[in-house]
Amino acid sequence: MSNLRIKDIAQRAGVCQATVSRTLRNPDIVSPKTRKKVMAVVDELGFTPNKLGASLRNGRSGNIVVITPDITNPYFSPIVRSIEKVAMAKGYSVLLGDTQEDPSREFQFGDLLMSSQADGIIISSQRLPFNTKVHKNIINNLPPIVSTAEVVEHADIPKVVVDNVAIAETAVQHLIDQGHTTIAAIAGIESHRSTVQRLQGMKNVLSAAGLPFEEKLVYYGNYTTESGVAGVKKLLQQRQRPTALFCFGDMMAIGAMHALRELDFSIPDDISVIGIDDILFAQYCYPPLTSVAQPLSTIGETCANTLIDLIEGRTPEKQLNIMPHKLMQRGSTKAPR
Repeated sequence: MSNLRIKDIAQRAGVCQATVSRTLRNPDIVSPKTRKKVMAVVDELGFTPNKLGASLRNGRSGNIVVITPDITNPYFSPIVRSIEKVAMAKGYSVLLGDTQEDPSREFQFGDLLMSSQADGIIISSQRLPFNTKVHKNIINNLPPIVSTAEVVEHADIPKVVVDNVAIAETAVQHLIDQGHTTIAAIAGIESHRSTVQRLQGMKNVLSAAGLPFEEKLVYYGNYTTESGVAGVKKLLQQRQRPTALFCFGDMMAIGAMHALRELDFSIPDDISVIGIDDILFAQYCYPPLTSVAQPLSTIGETCANTLIDLIEGRTPEKQLNIMPHKLMQRGSTKAPR
C-alpha cells in the first residue's frame, strides 16, 4: 500500500489522474457521479494522500496552532473542538498550545509559525505570541493570525469576540430586575481588557439604576473554581453582605456556590449567583447556574474559517466578528428575601 499512487487510483476508477487529484483536493468541483466512483476506489484501496508531498507543492505545512491560556477551563473545550472540526474538513491539522498565561510559552508556539511548521495561529491572549526582539518586523508583516477572547489590539488582525460590556449589562440588569441592590463581583484578571470592559458594563447598569459601584465589593480572580471560593470568603467579610454575586466566568461561579454551601448559605434564598459563558456544567450544578451564554462552538468555527481564509489568500468576510450572547435564567438567581 505504501507504493500506491494517484495514477493507480485513476487506472482502477477509469478516470484521468487530474480528476483523482481534484476529487481529493476540491471534491465540490467534481460531479457527484465521478466523485462517488473515485472515492469508492480510494476506500477500497485504503489510500491516504501524501500530506508531506502536498505541503512541498503548495508551500504550506497543513498545520494551524491554537493557543489557550488554560486548557483545563471548560470554556475552551467547545471552541477548540469546533476549530478542529472545521480544520480537519479543510485538510488541516491542529496543534494545541496550553500557555498557562506564560509569555515565553506563547513565544514557543509562535515560533512554530515563524519556522514554517504551521501556517497560521489562533490566539486567546491580548499579547502577540512573538518575541519582537527576535522578529523585529513582525508588527508590520504579520503572518496569518486570528484573535479571540482576550483580543490583541492590532487593526490588521481579524477578531472573533463578544461584547463584554453588553454581557455584563445583561447579567447585572437581571439581578437588579429581581430587586438586588447590593451586588458583588468576582471579576477576572485585573489586567485583562475583558475584566475592565465587564466592570464598565456593571457600572453602567448600577449607575442607571441609581446604585453605587463599590470597589470593595469586587474581588479579582483568575477564572478558576479556587478563585471563586477565595472570592466568597473575602467578599462575605464586608459589613454589608451582598445579596447577589456576579461572577465573570462560570468556573468561578461554581467555586463560589461551593463555598457558599460550605458556609451554610442557601442559593438563591440567601445569595443569588450568576456567571458568564454557560459552560456545559452550568446546567448541572445545584442549583442550576444562571449564566450569560456565549456561542462557544460558533466562536470556534468562525475563528477556523477566518484563519483558513487568510492562509489560503482570501480576504475574510469580516475583520471584526461580534458574537451574540443570551441570558440563561436558571435556579441560582431569584429576588432577595
